[in-house]
Amino acid sequence: MQVKIIDHPLIQHKLSLIRDIKTGPKEFRELLDEISMLMAYEITRDLPLETTEIETPVAKCQCKMLAGKKLGVVPILRAGLGMVNGILRLIPAAKVGHVGLYRDPKTLLPVEYYCKLPPDVAERDFVVIDPMLATGGSSAATIDILKREGARHIKLMCLVAAPEGVLLVNKQHPDVEVYTAAVDEYLNDHGYIVPGLGDAGDRIFGTK
Repeated sequence: MQVKIIDHPLIQHKLSLIRDIKTGPKEFRELLDEISMLMAYEITRDLPLETTEIETPVAKCQCKMLAGKKLGVVPILRAGLGMVNGILRLIPAAKVGHVGLYRDPKTLLPVEYYCKLPPDVAERDFVVIDPMLATGGSSAATIDILKREGARHIKLMCLVAAPEGVLLVNKQHPDVEVYTAAVDEYLNDHGYIVPGLGDAGDRIFGTK
């Protein structure tokens, strides 16, 4: 199982709060926003830098700045929307695409119903975001769609993962790095991550 667990103390603390059944939609959204920003800090460690000269109030100096790498963020609808603002707060120049999927009731396979991506897909590094990596079907399908549209550099970032989901993404997309704050125990008979945090979409938007 190839996965990078982001175990920063602040992330783990906020993850414990967001799991709590007593945490309401307002607090859930705020915590998800904060965790997403902290996780984005970790997954952008390998962004390239270039040296540039600037002038401070005292003197000229050589400084490091991002080397113009184009980034894209792709939330999987609908729960992935809850992670967008935290990432954009850290990387405001990133472009946002959207992928919508539903599960076919007969085949149980994900079916694409919406896809809107930045026009320069091949020139961007993409981060696919979804709070939960459960069976892995939606994440793997979203990565399929991005590759179909020309994306070549993709990472997957989720809050909580099940081993089954990680293994599926590893198998279908061995070139995609998976980042998560926790790998939980297993999926139950209803496809929920255990212990997990329930249905992320319902907890974000206050629906059932």
